[in-house]
Amino acid sequence: MTKSVTIYTKPGCPFCMAAKADLRLKGVAYTEYNVKADAQRLAEMLRLNGGQRKVPTIVDGEMVTVGFAGY
Repeated sequence: MTKSVTIYTKPGCPFCMAAKADLRLKGVAYTEYNVKADAQRLAEMLRLNGGQRKVPTIVDGEMVTVGFAGY
């Protein structure tokens, strides 16, 4: 895992909250984008994850993970 990742989320998502907590616990900085509030970021997320409307979508360098089950 790189020192900084991008995470696409939506408000109230328990998996998003768990993913962010895990990243913080591991000391990994992240940039968060709320796909409910930003249509451009939603389109970006869909392009990155193959069109899946699932959050969290976590981008770590070239690796894209959809959903969260822990690192």
